[in-house]
Amino acid sequence: MPYKVLMIAPTSFFADYGCHVRILEETLHLQELGHRVAICTYHNGDDLPGLEIYRSWGVPWIKRAVVGSSRHKLYLDAMLGLRTLEVALRWRPDVIHAHLHEGALIGVIVGRLLGLPVLFDFQGSMTREMVDHNFLDPAGLWYRPLCRLERKINTWPQALVTSSYNAALFLREEFAFPDKGLFTVPDGVSTDRFRPLDELLGWPEKRAQLRSRMGIPADSPVVIYLGLLAPYQGIDVLLEAAQGVLRERPETYFLVMGYPGVDRYAALARSLGILERVLLPGRIRYTGAHRLLALGDVAVAPKMSTTEGSGKIINYMAMGLPVVTFDTPVSREILGELGLYAEYGSAESLARCLLEQLQRPEQGRRLGEQLRQKAVAEFSWSQRIHDVVALYRQIGAAESL
Repeated sequence: MPYKVLMIAPTSFFADYGCHVRILEETLHLQELGHRVAICTYHNGDDLPGLEIYRSWGVPWIKRAVVGSSRHKLYLDAMLGLRTLEVALRWRPDVIHAHLHEGALIGVIVGRLLGLPVLFDFQGSMTREMVDHNFLDPAGLWYRPLCRLERKINTWPQALVTSSYNAALFLREEFAFPDKGLFTVPDGVSTDRFRPLDELLGWPEKRAQLRSRMGIPADSPVVIYLGLLAPYQGIDVLLEAAQGVLRERPETYFLVMGYPGVDRYAALARSLGILERVLLPGRIRYTGAHRLLALGDVAVAPKMSTTEGSGKIINYMAMGLPVVTFDTPVSREILGELGLYAEYGSAESLARCLLEQLQRPEQGRRLGEQLRQKAVAEFSWSQRIHDVVALYRQIGAAESL
């Protein structure tokens, strides 16, 4: 029987990046199985067709999407908590599926008031993310108290599910989290949408038109990135690596897609003398991301965070693109022997790996085919979502629909 699932998303859902994509794909695939999903989220963000979204009461001075750590989240989360309780009382869900630590805290409070089980969808360490965003000083006064709070929040829900096995290992080692109640459902991909487009009727002509519209010559190789633009995502290092690549392969273009730091990174590219070969189109709609990814010859994922997942890598794989990334446990977990690994944090090493791949396009195509096969076999959301439903059942959700 189907479940009524109340998802808590303490973010400006939907905003075309990271955890938003996981929330969206989980929701869509739960709906495909016949479950009903309601999403409680901030007052701002995009409404998507077919989704049941309940927004918290907002404030007029925040209209843009809130990305990463922010002091504004203190009162935004308080308003979201009240809205979640109101929706839960009226909607009467069977289970609460909470994202991020703030969502887990809200979920536990509402769950205890109404006697509902809570699944915490853990997507990275709260305090580590604050440090990555330069919001929290690890030597500062608030670091230890927030670490203690994070430890408590982790253990309050009936189950915690990580988006990578590396994250589960991190919880065991850093927080002494017990195996009981700890599960992993790795990030997935919609393999029907994200797939090689070469076989589609008319795609070569559309691809040529897209490249022309963006100012990319037909015969120029393209290194592609899609995600948030921020230092912890490795964008500063990527542009330094791009400078090294362009010294040897000046015909190459770097298509760096995402937001919010477009102006900052355009200025950095200009200072490095590579702005003519670095395209920064800004925010890309998730629904059309596969078409732009198909313009790439090589994909890059230079993420510096070691506790968060990296769903973009799985999207690249599903598109049949060879992937250059830093040598981190999460990247190894996803790509295995099919990854092209640069020394962590090294722009020089990243440039060498990119150059090696650009010089061997045929090898890249074969590697891309293997990665596509791996994505379909291991990372399809149509398979992953059954693991999520099994966890609802395991933590005691009562089917009421």
